[in-house]
Amino acid sequence: MIKEGNIIKGSFWDEPVKIDKLEELGDYIRVIGSTMHSKEHMDQLIKKDELNNVEILEKIIDFSAPPEESFFTIESIRFKYASLFDPLLAMNISKIDPLPFQIEAVYGYVLKQPRVRFLIADDPGAGKTIMAGLIIKELKLRRLARRMLIVVPGHLKDQWRRELKEKFDEKFVVLDRHTFNAHYGENPWERNNQAITSIDFAKQEEILPTLSSVHWDLVVVDESHKMAAYRYRGKSSKTRDKFSKTQRYKLGEVLSKTSNHLLFLTATPHKGDPENFRLFLDLLVPGFFASSEMVKESLENKDNPLFIRRLKEHLKDFEGKPIFTRRFPKTIKFKLSDKEKELYNEVSRYIIEQYNKALADDGKRNVAFALMILQRRMASSTYALLRSLERRKEKLEKILKGDEKQKEFVETDFETLEDLEESEKWEKEKEWESVTIAKDPEELKQEIKIVEGLIEKAKEIVREENEVKLEELRKAIETGFEKTRKMDGNPKVLIFTESKDTLKYLVEKTRSWGYKVNSIHGGMRMEERIKAEKVFRDETEIMVATEAAGEGINLQFCHIMINYDIPWNPNRLEQRMGRIHRYGQQKDVYIFNLVAEDTREGKVLAKLFDKLEEIRNKLGSDRVFDVIGDVFYGKNLYQLILEAVTNAKSMDEILKELNIQADEEYISKIKDALGETL
Repeated sequence: MIKEGNIIKGSFWDEPVKIDKLEELGDYIRVIGSTMHSKEHMDQLIKKDELNNVEILEKIIDFSAPPEESFFTIESIRFKYASLFDPLLAMNISKIDPLPFQIEAVYGYVLKQPRVRFLIADDPGAGKTIMAGLIIKELKLRRLARRMLIVVPGHLKDQWRRELKEKFDEKFVVLDRHTFNAHYGENPWERNNQAITSIDFAKQEEILPTLSSVHWDLVVVDESHKMAAYRYRGKSSKTRDKFSKTQRYKLGEVLSKTSNHLLFLTATPHKGDPENFRLFLDLLVPGFFASSEMVKESLENKDNPLFIRRLKEHLKDFEGKPIFTRRFPKTIKFKLSDKEKELYNEVSRYIIEQYNKALADDGKRNVAFALMILQRRMASSTYALLRSLERRKEKLEKILKGDEKQKEFVETDFETLEDLEESEKWEKEKEWESVTIAKDPEELKQEIKIVEGLIEKAKEIVREENEVKLEELRKAIETGFEKTRKMDGNPKVLIFTESKDTLKYLVEKTRSWGYKVNSIHGGMRMEERIKAEKVFRDETEIMVATEAAGEGINLQFCHIMINYDIPWNPNRLEQRMGRIHRYGQQKDVYIFNLVAEDTREGKVLAKLFDKLEEIRNKLGSDRVFDVIGDVFYGKNLYQLILEAVTNAKSMDEILKELNIQADEEYISKIKDALGETL
């Protein structure tokens, strides 16, 4: 259909004609215009059916379309080709404040590769999430990635989802057991082009086949070191067997095969085991290194094309100033009171007896594992121990009365439990508190009687408010505030604990001392945690927090931290430090670790901190506190504490394993293990 403004060609004219006006007159149309070459005026009547045979050479631009739709169409074309003219497009349109080393990693290393198969292994706090977000955004803008999957530890799913939406305007859907149940008979991996899932959900035997049947343009794996090819497990650190092909590594193999681009993120890639590291890199580019010797040679020559690693000391801002301040960890050792020591010994005796019975009874590791949860409660606080004992007694009584059956629990391990979201982890631990070795009503009655005796002793200590650890906390808080006054810093103190019961107890006690206190824990929704962060920044003096404070909460306005209890997982301790020792921190950071040196686990932890301090002095760097687990490669901290509290080995034997000679040769190995040659 011709319109005014069209240039047309037909048998009526010797040359093209530009139409100025069209007028309908019955079966005819009056065409008024001019010829294009000779510029002669033209005015004639043409039958409608004959006019349908003319050829339209050029159409005028039609501005009659809705303006918003036109604008968005033009914008989509502009964005389609924008990366050709702006190589930093993702950075320029995202809500971030990138640092030089982040720009260097993303645009100077990763995106220069025709196919992204890369490991970013910077120190904790370097902003690996920001770098991953930039890579995701750039590949999407360049039309190199449409289907994207992010695999993270369970407790980080919501943090990743929120940060990608807020900073990069990218919407990702969390896929978990609930999603799969809601879409029974379908494959949710196929339904969602931008998904986030947990490593321990995706690795499950019934889930892995559904993942292997789909293709991804880009897969990002956070804390990718968890996909180690093998790990150690056994009763004794000397007799541990090597289990090859962990389920997590099998997941890594599936992701490697089903993705075009693959990005790994971790702060602890090497772990002092060259062969395991080679197999880990094999997931990125299979067969790239034929032997662990080739990996070592590549590290020494600093020419490995598969990854980049920068240390905190080397990270600087645009003005060339160091990004991270100094850290000053201090171990506060104390001894239990007579009543506390008596309770500790009786609880330990109960745990050891039950533990040994469990292992003797066809190796019931589920009972043994449940008892270790009780031991950790005792190490946290007497109040947490009391609440756990009370819950255990209540559960055992229900089993005795027949109101509740003894549950059979699937065997799990410490590492898997640690990776759960905090609220889910607490629920699991509450379930485990009821596990017992008792086989008949008489044995149940005997165990209930023992637990009742322990409850009474714990109640007495809590009632008298005479805990030595609590008094040490009060002193540490006073010391912390004194340091902030001397440094003209922000008068804020962050107190960490593993237990929600201990958190509740500490909030109550610190308030009774006259401080303004609030808290953050895993039972709070994310918006509640963000609000609590603001309250801590603007109103209160002390925040008591569980590990949930590490999930998307910014606390660098505080530079005094107290670990009321010490995690048995070294990575957790590193993450706690990273809450305040991170980009944006303006003051030196002081960290106080409370350790009961006359308990079995306390002796192991005290030795650990002493040795770390010695190695720190030899290295001349506090970087050792970023990778505690790697410094004692082969010395599984949880395993050592387990051996200590169960008397599996003598304390002398255990401490001897931590008594490493920090000579030049060892320090050199530590530098290799920590990646200072990466």
